[in-house]
Amino acid sequence: MRLALPLLAIAVTAVAIPVIAQNAPQAPGQPDRTRVTAGTYAADSAHTMVVWEVDHLGFSKYTGIFGDVTGTLVLDPANPAASKVDVTIPVGKVTTASAGLTGHLLRAGKDGGKPDFFGAAPADAKFVSTSVVLDSDGDEAKVTGNLTLNGVTKPVTLDVDFHGAGMGMSKKETVGFEAEATIKRSDFGIAFGVPMISDAVELEIHAAFEKQ
Repeated sequence: MRLALPLLAIAVTAVAIPVIAQNAPQAPGQPDRTRVTAGTYAADSAHTMVVWEVDHLGFSKYTGIFGDVTGTLVLDPANPAASKVDVTIPVGKVTTASAGLTGHLLRAGKDGGKPDFFGAAPADAKFVSTSVVLDSDGDEAKVTGNLTLNGVTKPVTLDVDFHGAGMGMSKKETVGFEAEATIKRSDFGIAFGVPMISDAVELEIHAAFEKQ
């Protein structure tokens, strides 16, 4: 009898775990491309951000965030190469873990001169795609476009991964992507501190778009 009880408990557990897993709630977004439908989508500003990272003096990586991204994404699953993205990034809302650094990023130039970084009341940045090339599996794409930052426009290529699609909390069809790129800030006229603070800026983008 003492042996039977543990065996019974194991048997019940073995049956119960798959049932519990099957009935467990799922996130509304799933990595299923068949959920994506054609149309125009607007950036979900509350859940879209550009995370940037620079090397600081060779000792550590420092990270900041641009949030409140706005813009549109035009998708056509039947013709992915025709997809287009046009987003605006409010540079003046940059966030870092240091109030001093944030202030420095947005500080006006001394005596009316050129600022070290973005300066006071900087213009929004903008990325407008010019081409979309999918890999053979259709889960990853290279999205090339023009990035305008600090009054300078340069071509940039994003490595984009499909993250998920489904019905969002706002009852709108929603799609999500992750993207990475590396730019040189000196290309955009922001060279303060190079090379002590790296010229290379790693970008990690998390984007959600809601169908209109």
